[in-house]
Amino acid sequence: MKSGVNESDQRIMNSLKIITSSTRPGRKGIAVAKWITDQAVQNGRFNVQLLDLAKIGLPFMDEPNHPRLRQYQHEHTKKWSAVIDSADAFIIVLSEYNFGFSAPIKNALDYLYHEWRYKPVAFISYGGISGGLRSAQMLKQVVTSLNMMPLAESVSIPFFSKYINSEEEFVPEEPLTKSVQTMLAELERWSETLKKMR
Repeated sequence: MKSGVNESDQRIMNSLKIITSSTRPGRKGIAVAKWITDQAVQNGRFNVQLLDLAKIGLPFMDEPNHPRLRQYQHEHTKKWSAVIDSADAFIIVLSEYNFGFSAPIKNALDYLYHEWRYKPVAFISYGGISGGLRSAQMLKQVVTSLNMMPLAESVSIPFFSKYINSEEEFVPEEPLTKSVQTMLAELERWSETLKKMR
């Protein structure tokens, strides 16, 4: 007997965490992060949460034990561990500083180990003419060493500030929005596939 509810409605949505990378006062990347969060919510494939590293305020790595041991001493680490452990997929909104990624995102990754493993990650990189591509390429090496799966279907945004309006909202052109939808579809596929490895 049919229940009258579609299988897709009964499916428990995976958890997507969107992580910022810049914490400096006056940063513009938060507008990109809010935009991609809205896009992911509207897409409807995930339960979505934006993790703003500026608000989370992780100190420079201060745990005495290696993250592999999961013997965390500090409350901020335990909270960060719980949030990341609950995720099935990630998008990192990635700035580019001096041809590389910023210190806060590397620090956030270094705090943990097991919580990241066997989960897909996509990048929304932004910057000047390169669109943050150099930063994304460098960070792929880091996430791969954590046994994460970096997606090819990431998005780079050159000259991103031209899309930020007077209200500090990021308003891109349609092709960029379409690229995000493709990326979200791939994130969902990989998040389902990698669940079997966790």
